[in-house]
Amino acid sequence: MRVIVTGSSGLIGSAAVRHWDALDCQVIGVDNDMRATFFGPQGSTLWNLDRLESETKNFSSVSLDIRDREGVAELFRRETPDLVIHCAAQPSHDKAADIPFLDFEVNANGTLNLLEATRQYAPEAVFCHMSTNKVYGDAPNELALSELETRWEYADPADWDGIDESCRIDQTMHSLFGASKTAADVLVQEYGKYFGLKTGIFRGGCLTGASHSGVELHGFLSYLVHVAVTGKPYTIFGYQGKQVRDQIECSDVVKAFEAFANHPRPGEVYNIGGGRENAASVLECIQMIEDISGHRVRWALGEENRKGDHICYISNLGKLRRDFPEWDIRVSLQEILTQMLMAEERKAATV
Repeated sequence: MRVIVTGSSGLIGSAAVRHWDALDCQVIGVDNDMRATFFGPQGSTLWNLDRLESETKNFSSVSLDIRDREGVAELFRRETPDLVIHCAAQPSHDKAADIPFLDFEVNANGTLNLLEATRQYAPEAVFCHMSTNKVYGDAPNELALSELETRWEYADPADWDGIDESCRIDQTMHSLFGASKTAADVLVQEYGKYFGLKTGIFRGGCLTGASHSGVELHGFLSYLVHVAVTGKPYTIFGYQGKQVRDQIECSDVVKAFEAFANHPRPGEVYNIGGGRENAASVLECIQMIEDISGHRVRWALGEENRKGDHICYISNLGKLRRDFPEWDIRVSLQEILTQMLMAEERKAATV
């Protein structure tokens, strides 16, 4: 089996590389370290590429920009994948406003290039697309909320399990990142529904893990662990730190891809995150980090809320669990933080 993974040095991409390499598949990674372009040296994933190359058996990496239509087409013509895991993206809600053309070209046009290459050269391949809950814009904020001591919470018990796939994606403020990812999301749906490709769309909550190169503008939990260990200051952007996110470890995301690849449903959309069991506010995550590690987080509250930011977002996993009953959350938030703290402490010790 031949697998192409885009964004292969990133968090989800590298987890996918490890997963299918362990299954003795031939894995071709596509990554040109554009994360360093987006976020500077701290965002670079070259360190993760070095680890992948030293720890895998059947993995090879191609430095290819997914905006390069001919380059993408040639790769698919040469390799003819059985499975495509598309994780490459400009991932920052805030950064997109500074680089609108680059953001759209990577997220929307790059996805189109990959879809068309799949249609032309690997029409039987399964195509898993890593989308985002930002396709819903700020529509989730319209739900009635209650302010508790350390978090915002859904006021209506009917909303307890969180946001499902019926949430609308238009007439809402997305951020430019959300808009470009919505364009990609709909394209992947259309290539499934119109052309019959085996496409699946996974709208992620907070994706995280020890391999995340978190920065202030993206990778909230990873960056929070980083500042805790290094003693750097941390700014909470709005909502008194009570905004809620559901954290999912990267290996649980990859297991969902595998479940879909085994039984594809063309053009189907799934919300994927940590769900109710892995949901916590920023303040609660800070407290958990301090309790686990003894590190103290030096945080301050910023003056403004982020435009279009979710106040309380929990992924309703009902549809994913219904269609793929073999899949479920395996890594708890406590375990996620413990793994990330250990990795960050090792990294700090080598500096």
